[in-house]
Amino acid sequence: MSLTLIIGNKNYSSWSLRPWLAMKQAGVAFNEVNVLLQRPDTSEKILRYSPSGRVPCLVDGELTVFDSLAICEYVNDRHVGGTLWPREVAARAQARSVVAEMHSSFSALRKHMPMDIRSRHADKGAAAQSRTDVAADITRIHAVWNDCLAQGGPMLFGSFSIADAFYAPVVTRFATYGVKLPPLLAAYSENVLALPAMQRWTAAAKAESETIEA
Repeated sequence: MSLTLIIGNKNYSSWSLRPWLAMKQAGVAFNEVNVLLQRPDTSEKILRYSPSGRVPCLVDGELTVFDSLAICEYVNDRHVGGTLWPREVAARAQARSVVAEMHSSFSALRKHMPMDIRSRHADKGAAAQSRTDVAADITRIHAVWNDCLAQGGPMLFGSFSIADAFYAPVVTRFATYGVKLPPLLAAYSENVLALPAMQRWTAAAKAESETIEA
């Protein structure tokens, strides 16, 4: 039976982007169900698929997987033969560590620089970066990227992995809010944005007309 991925607005839903990008880049075929967020019937529609009431959610026959990292792990194990993590043990452990950090941390960045792919908010970005907590999140992300890219690039662990899928929304945030990057990290960001699947997501996000208040 075919896979179905339930996602939110492409312009805003950073959690939806992660498994969508991982699956597309890995060549996994799936059906896509889009649920507009922050609408009167949003919860009702999501609950038809996801017991958590949140997106993303993956349906594979009788199985429902309703967390972005769990979806990526499931697809990696079940559908792509483990190719979405680095094969070398130490690199795989490092990749899992930085993904877990992204999954659980950077709350200030999320709050003050929400994903908004089709917009540019340089003034809001400057204000956000003046905050100690946001600046600390950005500094930590720079350190993560530098450590991972030290292995040679062009992606965080050489070839595309779940780690790149998890940091892709950050790449879009840095573009939206005018976060300046040193050359190595700017090149990495450009590489992420140039991924064929990322270009498809970005084009779809820009084509959306719906808006959500931050």
